[in-house]
Amino acid sequence: MSKVIGIGFLGCGNVGSGVWRLLNDFAGEMEHRTGLRFDIRKVLVRNPDKARCIDFAQGVLTTQVEDVLGDPEIDIVLEFLGGEKPACDYLMEALRRGKTVVTANKVAFALHWHELQKTAQEHGAGLYYEAAVCGAIPIIHTLEESLQANRISYIYGIVNGTTNYILTRMSREGAEYADVLADAQKLGLAEPDPSSDVEGLDAAYKLSILASLAFHGRVPFENVHVEGITSVKAEDIRCGQELGYTLKLLAIAKREGLMVETRVHPTFIRNSHPLANVNDAYNAVFLRGHACGEMMFMGRGAGDLPTASAIVSDLVRAASAQKHCYPTFDNTLHPQVALENNTDWQTAFYVRMLAVDKPGVLSHVTQTFTRYEVSIAAMQQKDAAPDGRVTLVFITHRASEKAMMQALRALDTNFACVESVLRVES
Repeated sequence: MSKVIGIGFLGCGNVGSGVWRLLNDFAGEMEHRTGLRFDIRKVLVRNPDKARCIDFAQGVLTTQVEDVLGDPEIDIVLEFLGGEKPACDYLMEALRRGKTVVTANKVAFALHWHELQKTAQEHGAGLYYEAAVCGAIPIIHTLEESLQANRISYIYGIVNGTTNYILTRMSREGAEYADVLADAQKLGLAEPDPSSDVEGLDAAYKLSILASLAFHGRVPFENVHVEGITSVKAEDIRCGQELGYTLKLLAIAKREGLMVETRVHPTFIRNSHPLANVNDAYNAVFLRGHACGEMMFMGRGAGDLPTASAIVSDLVRAASAQKHCYPTFDNTLHPQVALENNTDWQTAFYVRMLAVDKPGVLSHVTQTFTRYEVSIAAMQQKDAAPDGRVTLVFITHRASEKAMMQALRALDTNFACVESVLRVES
């Protein structure tokens, strides 16, 4: 006989509707495979009279959160509200009442993970969050369970589909950022207010979660260095392509001992790197473990059904668990053994500058770089512009972040003006 699990929804937008469709249309197969039957008892919405593609039973829709949190027959709460507030408050209250939580909310989770986990453990509730990072890609489950016998040394992730779509179009077509963003908004691939995506914040929330799990220590969101793609120029993408590189917004996490660096920014990678061919709105995570070696996970990182797939997977895991598991690292604001935040990482750099076309300029640039222990790996010079200046493009060897910035500030603007600086990862 199947086990009946009462569930409640907090919100029911695109992802919530996708979960309802999977639970409704796939119910027979799931019950046969898992021995579980899910009963959607209450769904919190703002407007119960709004036209919907779902034919909810009478009395299921409610505008009162207490109808979900206070129902003793609801065992598991699925949260689809997004954002920090009021979602986090509702999640905390659900956990206090002993209800297991499944969420795709990377913002609330990244910022309040320590509070949510503490509350869950105190009240014997489960806390599941696979869908918070990379949609349908099971990267959370992989880090929590499948790779436990590994020391992860680095993660490179394309974890935001909107920015990957924009950079893919810019690379293929030579189009400028603003034009592609406008198209993405028309297609529904970018929000009317795209700032969280294009400024890199969405990827940074996700990287905080991934790095914490990969390195078995809390990596706070505020420790993630964040730069978006709003300043990326088509000219730089084209120059990088000529040198054999592809530009991606990468979420990067590296660990050496207790020293950890976490950063999100536009990054050139070699065309031969597996991530270079992850295009359009796809997500991918590339990592290295000391036992498993290099691995890549790729799939759809957003959308109603891909995200719903991850949520339903968590729902089945939560309903099947004899005992809920939690990360074992010291998940507090101030851990006793804290990972140290490295802000002076080592990486290569792409630099494009406009220089006066006369003898001594190149010597000035190379001598300035050398003074700060930055060496040049490759250089291109473009034809002179009508104003007599030339475009110089450099790829450096690995150098200290702080040293590179000092070198660029030390350049004499009478000789050369820096137009753009992008980091390069091998």
